[in-house]
Amino acid sequence: MKRVITYGTFDLLHYGHINLLKRAKALGDYLVVVLSTDEFNWNEKQKKCYFTYEQRKALLESIRYVDLVIPENNWEQKKSDVHEYHIDTFVMGDDWTGKFDFLKDEGVEVVYLPRTPEISTTQIKNDLNKK
Repeated sequence: MKRVITYGTFDLLHYGHINLLKRAKALGDYLVVVLSTDEFNWNEKQKKCYFTYEQRKALLESIRYVDLVIPENNWEQKKSDVHEYHIDTFVMGDDWTGKFDFLKDEGVEVVYLPRTPEISTTQIKNDLNKK
């Protein structure tokens, strides 16, 4: 069984997120989604989410491409996650290109998928603020 992992906040879930999850799942048999906790988002990224961690987790768990959702508590956990969950492929959006290439040294394939260009959570928030 080929295992794939991806990371994100997945706030204001939209079709760009679904596209990423669908393409990530197509790279293997089992998809682990590592979801940023509210504390991690605020303390490390200065992001305030609309939905709580538990709400975002429930949304992700309802998506057919997602097999497991676990919490992201810090930037450093990626190496341990790929070993603990026996990951073959690490996937991120191409806005992160090159940032996680160090995981190749852990025996993991690293893939950067193109973003869905016309949609983002930031764009949604900006559009709503204009109204």
